[in-house]
Formats: sequence, structure tokens, C-alpha cells
Amino acid sequence: MGTAFRSYVPARVEDDRGTSRRTGVSSPLLVAVDDDPDLMRDVERELVNRYASDYRVCCLSSAREALATLEDLAAAGEQVAMVLAGEELAGAPGSALLAEVRALFPHAQRVLLIEWGRLGTAETGDAIFEAISSGRIDHYALRPAPPPDEQFHQAISTSLLRWADAQRRAPYTIDVIGETWSGRAYEMRAVLERCAMPHRFLLAGSDEGRAVVTRAGARRFPAMVMPDGRVLEDPTDLEIAAASGTAVTPDREQYELVIVGGGPAGLSAAVYGASEGLRTLLIDSGGIGGQARSSSSIRNYLGFPRGISGADLARRAYQQAWVFGARFAFMQTATHLARERDGVVVRLNTGGVVVARAVVLATGASYRRLGVEPLEALRGAGVFYGAAASEAPLVAGQDVYVVGGANSAGQAVLHLARYAKRVTLVVRAASLAAGMSHYLIRPIEETPNIDVRTGTEVVGGGGDGWLDHLVLRDRASDELERVGAYALFLMIGARPHTDWLPGTVEQDEDGFILTGPDLSDAAVRAFGRRPLTLETSIPGVFAAGDVRHGSVKRVASAVGAGSIAIQGVHRLLTI
Repeated sequence: MGTAFRSYVPARVEDDRGTSRRTGVSSPLLVAVDDDPDLMRDVERELVNRYASDYRVCCLSSAREALATLEDLAAAGEQVAMVLAGEELAGAPGSALLAEVRALFPHAQRVLLIEWGRLGTAETGDAIFEAISSGRIDHYALRPAPPPDEQFHQAISTSLLRWADAQRRAPYTIDVIGETWSGRAYEMRAVLERCAMPHRFLLAGSDEGRAVVTRAGARRFPAMVMPDGRVLEDPTDLEIAAASGTAVTPDREQYELVIVGGGPAGLSAAVYGASEGLRTLLIDSGGIGGQARSSSSIRNYLGFPRGISGADLARRAYQQAWVFGARFAFMQTATHLARERDGVVVRLNTGGVVVARAVVLATGASYRRLGVEPLEALRGAGVFYGAAASEAPLVAGQDVYVVGGANSAGQAVLHLARYAKRVTLVVRAASLAAGMSHYLIRPIEETPNIDVRTGTEVVGGGGDGWLDHLVLRDRASDELERVGAYALFLMIGARPHTDWLPGTVEQDEDGFILTGPDLSDAAVRAFGRRPLTLETSIPGVFAAGDVRHGSVKRVASAVGAGSIAIQGVHRLLTI
């Protein structure tokens, strides 16, 4: 390597080349840059003391030296997990250097170091917002104080977890081994995605796939190799979910609260219901997180200034509800709901039956199907519904397309741009502003490998075993264009999951559930009392989240609605 740098590598873990004796693989690097030697000394101390057993720590004194070193590291095929830069380097903003990192190491976390005294100032806040919105940095961290500074390390470890997730290096990652990309192997990946379980996919015939198969002893595919070494050969959805769920029996189990749906609204209801002492069961035909699970970074959610992925938020909420005593039944679909003498009865496709004093419907909505038969035939083989975070590494260096105009599509585009050569966002509307937040529009416009095609829709496409092209239609001119495409991510429209509900649950013309003041006069008269805020036309049954008519399609709104529904449940139980 042409540029020298200070690298700290403990002898007990790695040899003098920075290669781990345990794995034979070079440890990733943490690169820190600051031209103030006193400030760099503090950063260097904290990084070496806390992280040098697993990462090589590289400390540099100028932006020029840092850029040259990073170019050498990229040419050598090294892995850089994080680059930290001082707020100002030789009179220039440190964010300028961090912006250059993206082209060399697309997945490296880029963190701007700021002084404690500048936290909360309008100037610094505006600068950080501008830098994140324009894609020049990922996060910020306060410079370390005298040790132990756990706030500094919380920021660093959070960023490293994001990097590990992107690299599929997160702990407790499940290996899915399949002989083909599509078919049951894809369905298994989709199940794990719905359950927010970290996983990666390996072809059985690949070098890494053969190594995992040999080590685990798998014989029948597709197979799952669990982090503890257990092997599930061609498991059913229920078997996949069994590790984190429970089966509902036909014995009319009694609960005070049953929640149908495990998205943000359902998880919120589970947390608040269980924490307040209600015997609570949450049922979901998939897993946890709903549509929010596909969001790679939710930056406008209260309390997470550095953002949080939808999957991480779902995992945290699940664990929170679980500790409070909520039970979960995954991969089990509610098929019938009715008020009977002893309570509200919910029947499941597995034969299970539960009776509840109150039910919260939080079944959400899913993306509409495109309806192009050749593309539907390629689901899992280049065509994906949702952001499919687990599939993002597969599109490295390729041209991919995203269809959708809401925030979830914007988040997916920015996430995929870290992997793909070029990402094209296809939007039916005339502008992004019609359905997307400003904080997403700005970085989309400024990311060089993202194109936006407004007033356009996908009407065709295909491929031999894997997607290779799409047909786009200009809605104004009706002109058709064939384009090469390696992957297509579809995030269009919203269809509420209400087909299973009885006709006595009032819905609007699009199938969203009516509640409270939106109920018909006939429904209100049948109550004999005023319906509670989120109560449906069936007394004791509430609706929250995206499935409800008039709801705001945002994670924070869904979480708030879940808590409001529990307020209604408490009022109901005292009537």
C-alpha cells in the first residue's frame, strides 16, 4: 500500500498483516481523520481501547492523506466499516471528505464528529441536516469525553450494527441454502423477512454454500441453518416461526386482548396492553413489522436522531412486548371474527380459536400486485414486492428499478443506491412531491446514481429464469420503451387486509375499516351507546394503523393509534 498509517492490531487476535487467526480474513477498518492532534488523541484512544480486538483502527491527520489512503485500501480490496471525520478539516467541512467515501466504500458508515458545545445550535443542526439530506454523511457523533464515554460508544456501535446488517454480518444470522433463487427458497426468505430475522441466501452450488452445507450436514433443500447449528430441511412456515411464536389451540383460549396484525400499530397495542396487565395475544399471518419492516432507515421517528431501520424497530418492539408478557402467534391467519355471548371469537386457519374481551384489528395494508404476468412469474428471481432489504446485496453493480411514489419507495431507492450501479425510480405521478416527504426527495435528487422517471409506469418485462428487461410507458405520450433491468422492486398502492372480516364490520369503498365518528347512524344506534374513538361497528373490536379509514400512513401515527386503541380497551372493560 502506498500510504502509511497508524494501525492498531492486538497480537492476541491478529497477526502483523491484520488477518484474524480465527477466520483467516482481514479485519475491517475504522478510519478516523482529524487535523487537531489533541482531538484526534481522544478519538484514537476510545477506538483502540474499545474496538481494536475486532477492527483495525486507522488514524490520519488530514483529508488529503485520508483520501489517498482510502483509495489505496479500496484498490487492495480491504473492508472499511466506518470513517469518522472532524467537523472541520484544514478550514473545509469534514462532510466534504465523507462525501468522497461513498464512491470508494458504499457501505461504510460516515460519521461527522462534533463538539459538545455545538450540540443544539441552529447552525450545526442545519449543517448536519443538510449533509445527511444531500447524502454526504450518514450520522454524527459527539466527540468523546474522558472515559468511560458510553454515549460516544453508543453512537459508534449503532453505526457499526448498521454496517454489519448491510454486510449480512450481524450476529445470529440465519443461512438459507437453496438450489435456485426462486420457488420455495424465495418463500422461505420472505418468511424470515416478515419475521424480521437476520438472514442471508446462498446457492447450494456456490463455494460458500457448499462450505455451509458440509459444515451443517444439510441433505435436502431448501434448508435453513440456524445460528446455533440446527438445520431445518424444507421447513414449513409454521416451523420457521416456531422459535419465536406459539401455536393457538382449538380450545377457545381466553384472553383479555387479542391483536390481529404485527405491524407498528399492532406491536404498539401489544406493548401498551401487556404493560398494563392485560393478558395479550398478537396474531399475524407473517411476522412483525408490517410494511415498516421494509424501510431501511426511518429518520423522522421520534427519539431516533440517527434514524432506525423498520426491521430493527420491529425487533425492539417485539422484545419489549414479550418482556411485558405478550404472547405471539406467527404464520397463523385469522379467518373469522364474531361477537358471541362469552366475548369476541377469532378463528384461525390452523384450527385455533381464541376468545377475547376486546380485539384490535391492525392487519395493515400490502402493496398491490402489478398484474403483468411475465413479471409475476419472476417473483424472487429479480422481481420483489417491498424493499426486500435482504436482496439488496444481490444487485451490486447492476441496473435496478423501483416502482412507487411514497416514502417507503424513497427509502428503498436510497438504500439500493449503495449497492447498485444505477437505480431508477418509476413514479406514476407528475412529481415526487405528490406523495413523498421532502427529507427524502432532496437526497434522491442529489445522489448521482439515482434517476427519477415521473409520469411513467411499468407495463411489461421478462427474462429467462431471472429478470433482464422491463417495458416502460410514458403516460403523457403513450410511448413504450424497453430497458435492461436486473431487478425490480415494487411498492405501489395499498390494499387493506380486510377480506376475511364479516360484513358487519363497516368499511369504506376501498375496504378500509370505519371507526368511531365515521360509523353509520345504523351502527351507532345498534351500540346503545356512543362508539369509542377507534371502535368499529362491532362493539369491543377496534381498528388501528393503516387498515383504518382516514389513517395517516406513517409509522409514528400507527404507533400512536395502537396506544389510543388500548385506551379504548380500558374504557370498554370498565363499562
